[in-house]
Amino acid sequence: MKQIIFIACSLISIGIFSYTLSKLIAKFKITKPSFPIDRIGERIWLTILVAFGQSKILRRPVIGMMHALVWWGFIVVTVGTVEIALEGFTGWVKPFSILGPIYDVIMASGDIAAGIILVMCTAFLIRRYIMKVKRFEGIEVDLHEKIDAAISLFAIMFLMKSLVWMNVTYLAGTENPVGSYPLSSLFVPLIQNFDIGTIHSLEQISWWAHILGVFAFANYLPYSKHFHVFMSVPNVFMSRMEPLTKMKNMPSVTAEVKMMMDPNADPYAAAPSDVAPSRFGVKDIEDVSWTSYVDSLACTHCGRCTDVCPANITGKILSPRKIMVDLRHRMDDKGLQFAKDENYSDTKSLVGDYISHEELWACTTCNACTQECPLNIDQPSLILDMRRYLVMEESAAPSSLNVMMTNIENNGAPWAFSSSDRMKWADNIEMTA
Repeated sequence: MKQIIFIACSLISIGIFSYTLSKLIAKFKITKPSFPIDRIGERIWLTILVAFGQSKILRRPVIGMMHALVWWGFIVVTVGTVEIALEGFTGWVKPFSILGPIYDVIMASGDIAAGIILVMCTAFLIRRYIMKVKRFEGIEVDLHEKIDAAISLFAIMFLMKSLVWMNVTYLAGTENPVGSYPLSSLFVPLIQNFDIGTIHSLEQISWWAHILGVFAFANYLPYSKHFHVFMSVPNVFMSRMEPLTKMKNMPSVTAEVKMMMDPNADPYAAAPSDVAPSRFGVKDIEDVSWTSYVDSLACTHCGRCTDVCPANITGKILSPRKIMVDLRHRMDDKGLQFAKDENYSDTKSLVGDYISHEELWACTTCNACTQECPLNIDQPSLILDMRRYLVMEESAAPSSLNVMMTNIENNGAPWAFSSSDRMKWADNIEMTA
């Protein structure tokens, strides 16, 4: 009966997750192509260093190590969760115990990791809701965001407590237990005087609480900022390998420039006449590249990007974190409807209604946000594409920038002087040998 119920719960969980995944796939289908995923060897090494090694988050040693311990602990605990799932499907008790001494190491590591994660999550709650660390605040950190963070932290703590309690009851109710549980063994005296039936009942309650908690949390994550649990490793692997803020030339614009430079060039070879040029830059989600959308899903909302942004530090309204948050919100608001009907419009757009012009022009493209981001999220590229739209389609650049571009067009330089007058500054200079 236990196996039947477990399989039924598993199928329900998989079905819900598959439905959520289908909605994500529909949203990805409306995005634009991005850079090729090449240089696989470099990407694998980068993933090992940044995603698994947590090299960037450890730049802040104390809080970085706290988060890294949680991440590494989750990896170890996942092995135990896989064993629990296998036990649910097959009915075998402790199926990985055939590994012998290796099993002792795995179980001991998972047991200790559960305790560490409990302590770290408690510290995270204190930092967020009692100490109120500044980088956890901002216009994009609304009530929903704060509730979401609390739900995720308490859910993680519940999973770790149920895991430890499951180990405690297993040790107390088994004559010859397999595996090593250094943390859980400390709590066995609390229930060792219970009758064996009660202990076995508590063990089953803990087992079901843990595995059902895993199913529920896995299906909650795609709707939470903690979706980075799934998306962080893929996002680092798909990091942009080109120099940061390097802008890609648009094929239609490149074709026009080539024809201007070479009047004898074949315009049809450069830009086929039956292909309409795409929008210049990014106005809304259908113009965004799929890698930018992955960035928004992987964003942990940790605020490290905003914390180092010179524009934000000097009082401007730009927050690189908000750029990613707004992209994800806009995709949630419009993505599925647009995927069903390309003519769908809610009279809003990412640029203007979600992200203001002032925010976009405040960016200095210094790349501090991307350099600091633990997951290599590339905010400046998205900002530049939205600026490109404003300049090329809306002519909505700041007046100082418009003057500069007019000067470049007329004088070949950003200054308001004719090219024939460039050397006038040297007229009265006497040359001496």
